[in-house]
Amino acid sequence: EVQLVESGGGLVQPGGSLRLSCVASGFRFSIYGMSWLRQAPGKGLEWVSGISNGGTITSYEDSVKGRFTMSRDNAKNTLYLQMNSLKPEDTAVYYCTQGRWNSNTPAQTLRDQVRGQGTQVTVSS
Repeated sequence: EVQLVESGGGLVQPGGSLRLSCVASGFRFSIYGMSWLRQAPGKGLEWVSGISNGGTITSYEDSVKGRFTMSRDNAKNTLYLQMNSLKPEDTAVYYCTQGRWNSNTPAQTLRDQVRGQGTQVTVSS
């Protein structure tokens, strides 16, 4: 059974930083591309970033490019998202999923992916 446990969220002021983690189990983590998604209040699920199985290729949604960095440690079955220069519009519940999706991935495909409980990120002064 695929299990994903996200953590690291919290309340941060604009301009601040957070590092999210996602611990994966129940599947062979090292052969899967992975993604971070987010869902803001009252909005649909949005793709944020993706990474190849080996961690050498990353991609980002335009609004987070240059501010967010995605990485992974296959020895620890763990995914990371370093978020810097946070803005109020980054406020959302963040999820990790299997698959290296992108901004053109249909919303239903994102909704169909296994997710953990998510971790809340709130950016506010």
